[in-house]
Amino acid sequence: MLFAMYLPTKVFQASPLLSDEDLEGLASVFAGGGVAAIPTETVYGLAADVFHEGALREVFRVKGRPADNPLIAHVGTLAHLEGLVESPSGLFIRLAERFWPGALTLVAPRSCRVPDLVSGGLATVAVRMPSHPCALQILQRSGPLAAPSANLSGRPSPTAAAHVLDDFAGAIPLIVDGGAANFGIESTVISTVGERAVLLRPGAIAREKIEAFLGMRLEDPKKGGAPLSPGMKYRHYAPKAKVLLVESRQELEALQKEGVYVPPSIGTENLYAELREADRLQKQAIAIHVDAEMLSNEALMNRLEKATS
Repeated sequence: MLFAMYLPTKVFQASPLLSDEDLEGLASVFAGGGVAAIPTETVYGLAADVFHEGALREVFRVKGRPADNPLIAHVGTLAHLEGLVESPSGLFIRLAERFWPGALTLVAPRSCRVPDLVSGGLATVAVRMPSHPCALQILQRSGPLAAPSANLSGRPSPTAAAHVLDDFAGAIPLIVDGGAANFGIESTVISTVGERAVLLRPGAIAREKIEAFLGMRLEDPKKGGAPLSPGMKYRHYAPKAKVLLVESRQELEALQKEGVYVPPSIGTENLYAELREADRLQKQAIAIHVDAEMLSNEALMNRLEKATS
């Protein structure tokens, strides 16, 4: 696909849903093997038909994403699991019934129909059903979509349409503006292969909430080997500015006097926006105060540690 054909990138407004005309226009983009950015309750996704290999290659090309980094397939109904998941386990079904639609991604044995590009060449596929009303509307009209975060690979994830435009203006044909993401951090990812609940990526739904529902502890993934989930292997979430994690208030104030960007506060809902703000201000560094509450937030610390790596 030629870069010039996407100038300018169109923005469809969803308030909170797309018009029938815009929905049909978006569906035609996906049916034709195109890509578009869509909102979800976690972060914005760069979406393409999950079964269209040409469209999937375009997602990897536009993002600059390594080919062995799996994608998450997004579904709008349970019927969409057919052709994606092969014999879902009882654990998969229990978790899907409890947490879908929602910010939980489940890894299961994949169907033979799933392209290798989606699974990173693995025998599994990662699937979730988002709760964002516009995302569900799009999925129910267009069918299953692969949708990694709509940002340049390695950079902070987008939690607003403006963030997507910053990274991809002119590089993709269409962005659906569904407002600010509710959670501001990616989904939690759990492997359900063989009835073993393994936490592959902490995210918007806390480990403790899932463990309380299951009545058992989530296992941690084995180190080494192929990445079983997005976010496990490569550098992620990092702005151009150097990220400094600071525990001392005095050190934080000293850095601020030296011109380092210091956000007033950081939580999962505004982390990526503040990392992007440091770059917008052309700061060389951003200093984040890490207190006891933040240290206890597994998903937030996971993102901060990756952003500083």
